[in-house]
This record gives sequence, structure tokens and C-alpha cells, in this order.
Amino acid sequence: MTSILTNNGAMVALQTLSTINNDLTDTQNAISTGREINTAKDNSAIWSISKVMEADAASFEAVEDSLALGASTVGVAVAAVEQITDILNDIREKVVQATGENVDNDAIGDEITQLTSQITQIIDAAQFNGANILKSDTVDGTNTDLTVLSSVNRQAGGSGITVSNITVGAQDFTSFLDLAGIDVSSSSLAEQTLTTVVEDLLDTLTESGAELGAAASRIDGQMEFISKVKDATKEGIGALVDTDMEEASARLKALQTQQQLGVQALSIANSSPSTLQQLFR
Repeated sequence: MTSILTNNGAMVALQTLSTINNDLTDTQNAISTGREINTAKDNSAIWSISKVMEADAASFEAVEDSLALGASTVGVAVAAVEQITDILNDIREKVVQATGENVDNDAIGDEITQLTSQITQIIDAAQFNGANILKSDTVDGTNTDLTVLSSVNRQAGGSGITVSNITVGAQDFTSFLDLAGIDVSSSSLAEQTLTTVVEDLLDTLTESGAELGAAASRIDGQMEFISKVKDATKEGIGALVDTDMEEASARLKALQTQQQLGVQALSIANSSPSTLQQLFR
């Protein structure tokens, strides 16, 4: 039955066209924003996961900053230890020289004094952003360790996070390196200084340098790991919410064709009642 009051064909065509237009709008938004899932209504589960992962990615960037700061602080200390070791080897050479006969012990002593002053200056200058691992038994006047944020770990099930740290202890070279004990005023005292003072100082430096070097290596390794984890996290987020541009392009073409056909179908359905006029001629 054909009715001039109810056009079922037009209603079906209109609903179909409305659905096509909605899909076309979603596809255009996905292409323009580059994201398939922009809001929770697009896919609440995936949106929720992506937001948690985005927060984790931001946390990894903060960890990278902390590790970079820690690496710089420890790097300065390692460089200082290497320089102090070279100077202490020079002092050792002077002390060996002072153990001989017919040498100017006073002149050698003056040279050693200058070298020890240089070591003190290096220790004082071995700081980064106010943190000095070598100067005293504290890093910054308060903390005995340099604490470097190394990781942010999400607990199983996604509820709650924990943090991990790398700690580097203060070396206190001011106390450990007793440079005042170096005495070359005579050959016998110089010999005693060589065996009981200088060698101990070198051992102390070697141990501290190895400890700081290991910490620096660990920080560098963690920086590399966190960088890879951050990249993998961002890649995972992209896989969840980013638009597949090839697929979206094909879908856009198909929807545009469907839209044109839908408009034609609606036009045909709307013209159907006009054919009733022929019955009354």
C-alpha cells in the first residue's frame, strides 16, 4: 500500500543515510586527529589503558631526567678522582725523589704542598648542582647518599606504583685523604711517608674510583634501559589508539560512495508519493 502520510521507504533511507554520515564523521575525525580513539566513548576499555600507559610514559621521562642529573653528578666525581689520582702519582714521584741523598728536601716539600693544595681545590670543585660526593660524609650537607630515581614500576593489575633508586655513598675525601701526613723533610721521613701514607692514599683512591665507576656504569645502563622502555610504551600506545591511515583512507572512500548512494535512495523514496497523482488524472 502506498500512503501519502507515511513513507516507509524514505524513513529507511533517512536512517541509513544518518548512520553513514555518523560513520563518515568518525572517520574524518580519526584522519584529522590521527587517533582512532579520542575519548572514552570511542572505546572505554582501550581509552582507559592508553591513559594509564601515557602516565607511565610521562613518568619514564621524569626518570630519564633524574638519571641524567645523577649521571652528571657522579661523572664529575669520577673525573675528579681520576685527576686526583694523577696528582697523587706526581706526589708519589716527589716523595720517592726525596728518599735519595743530596736532594733539596725543602724544595720538594714546597712542590708537594702545591700539589696537595690542588687536590683540595679539586675536591671542593667536584660538585654538580650543589651535590658533592667527595667533599665530606654528606652529599649535600644533609644526606649521606646521592639518591637517583632509577625506575617507576606499576604493580600487577595496574593498581599502584613503586619507585626504585640507585644510591651512591659520599666518599669524604677530606677525611680519608690525610694529605697532612706527607712529610719529606728528610730522606728517612720521606721513605716512611712513601710506605705508610702515600700507598694508603692510592689504595683509598683506587677503591673510591672503582665504586664511583661502577655506580656511573649502572646509571648509564639504566638510562639506556629506561629510554627503550619509554619508546616501547609509546609504541604500544600508538598501536592501541592511533589511526591506521591506509585503512581509514579506504573506509573514507567507501563511506563517501555510500553517502552519495544514500542521498539518491532518499531522493527516490521522497519522489514515490508524487506518482499517486497519475491515479487521479
